[in-house]
Order: sequence, then structure tokens, then C-alpha cells
Amino acid sequence: MTTIPIRPLGSQGLQASALGLGCMGMSDFYSGRDEAESLRVFDKAFELGIRFWDTADMYGPFTNEMLVAKGLKGRRQQITLATKFGIVRDPHDPSRRGLNGRPEYVKSACEASLKRLQTDVIDLYYLHRVDPHTPIEDTVGAMARLVEEGKVRGIGLSEVSPQTIRRAHAVHPLTAIQSEYSLWTRDPEDGVLQTCRELGIAFVAYSPLGRGFLTGRFQRFDDLPADDYRRYSPRFMGENFQKNLQLVEKIKQLAEQKHCTPAQLALAWVMAQGEDIFPIPGTKRVAYLIENAGAINVQLTPEDLKAIDEIAPKGVAAGLRYPEEAMKTVNR
Repeated sequence: MTTIPIRPLGSQGLQASALGLGCMGMSDFYSGRDEAESLRVFDKAFELGIRFWDTADMYGPFTNEMLVAKGLKGRRQQITLATKFGIVRDPHDPSRRGLNGRPEYVKSACEASLKRLQTDVIDLYYLHRVDPHTPIEDTVGAMARLVEEGKVRGIGLSEVSPQTIRRAHAVHPLTAIQSEYSLWTRDPEDGVLQTCRELGIAFVAYSPLGRGFLTGRFQRFDDLPADDYRRYSPRFMGENFQKNLQLVEKIKQLAEQKHCTPAQLALAWVMAQGEDIFPIPGTKRVAYLIENAGAINVQLTPEDLKAIDEIAPKGVAAGLRYPEEAMKTVNR
């Protein structure tokens, strides 16, 4: 049976499984919710050695942390638990969002997450997006106090520039940076990965399967359910969808040569970029979880990596990775 190895997560003493589990889709954004199946996913993830679970207060909002709490029962000490704060959704209209990194909010958000997760400590606490109206030093200073109080073991940032990483790290050592990274999103190679390595910070790759597109499961726009967030994602729309399908077809061909699935090839590529990189593919189905875990057994040779680089160079994807309004929240 596939067993996922455990590795150091950054240089602040935390550890995590080489492959993690993104929990967002179990509660929000993607169509179809099935709590019983989600709980089976947690059980199977634990069995496979996937012990790095990622959630956020804005998923739901709030309901995903409560679901994860159910999955943690009886195994909290064996799981590296990550959650995030900083994106605030309007309770009357969750599609409306703001950013809040004010020190007083950092504390209250953490207290609320601890309660929902039914735990005394969060292993890795991220600022989900930088609040442009609050100096990063102030936000990270408040996060550092959570570490001092024993409520948080390590801190991280999501979707930030190298300059912001350095400013934050000077206030308190960062454990991890989380950003989108995959065969169709290679932006972190433009300085972020290098900065993390220089400072001893782990890199956590979310959406390593391109929100499912790189698995080859979507052949037409209409394959997306009517209430699925991806219908508003530029890469899934119109001509972009068709152009991106051409990339997926090439990935499929390479995967066939390696006797693996496209999803396994895409995940193996992310893991091949370094042992300090932790992909956290999201899934809400046991079958896909097992498939993802199989990526650990896919060994890519230098020739394989060269071939992948040729079909998926930086900038290969057609379309922005988020709608324009959401892209404005990415710290660059």
C-alpha cells in the first residue's frame, strides 16, 4: 500500500506528509457536498499517511473547519493542521469579500478557528491574503504573539511577493508560504521559491491539479455543474477552455508513457521540484484521494522533466488563474 513519507515542514520544527489534503471543496466552491463521503476521505487519508490537512475560516464560510474537526477526532496529534484567516465574507452575501489583517482581528479570528476545529493549537496558521491597509509587520507581529501564547505552532502567508516574505520573516520566522503552483501555474518560480529556499521556508502548493482541469475529467464547459465556481474561472471559459484542453491532451500522452494517470503525473511533477514543496490536492472523494496518493510512486527522470517542460513552460495556460477582481487580492 502507498505510504506517504513525512518530511520537515520549513525550519521551525514542524513536520508534514509529502502530500497533503486540501479540504476546501468538501464545503464550498465546487459542486456537490457529501459529509459522509468527506469523513471517509479523512479516514482513508489517515490510513495512507496523508497527515497534512488544509482548511480556512472562509471556506463555507466556517463550515469547513467544523467538518475538519470531525475528521480530526481521535487523531489530532498525528495530523499537521493548517488553517487560514484574513478573507472576510459578508454573512448576507458570501460572494462579497474583504481583507482584514489588523492585529486585533488576528487574535479573534484565531480564537474562533480554535473553537470550530475543537483543538487547543493550530500547527500552521496562515494569513490567507495580505490586507493592503495593514502593514504586514503589524499582522505578522500579532501572529507571532499567537505563537508565544501557544495557540499556534508555525505561521505562514499565502499568495505573497518575495519582498513581502522578507519583511514578514524579519518580524517572525515563517514556516511556510502557500501559493498556487502546477503545470499551468508556474508563477512561484519567479522569485518566491528562491526566496523560500534562501530563508528556510517550506512551500505549499495549492491547486496542483489546476482545479481538476489537469486530470482530464473536464472535456466540455458543460461538464461543470451549474453551481460550480469554476464556471467563473477565466481558464475554464470560452476559447481558453479549448486551448487549455490541448495542454491536457499532451499531459495525457506523457502519463500513458509513464503508466500513470494525468493527475498522478501532474502531482509527481510538483513533488519533483524539491522536497521542500508540499502539494495539497483537494478532493472530496475517496477514489480520487487514492489516485492522488499513487503519485508518490511515479518517478520522473531528467528526460521526463525535460519533456514536461517543453509541453508546459511558464505561461502555457490560456486565461488568468482568477477573475480580475480576485487577482487584485494577490500580493505582487
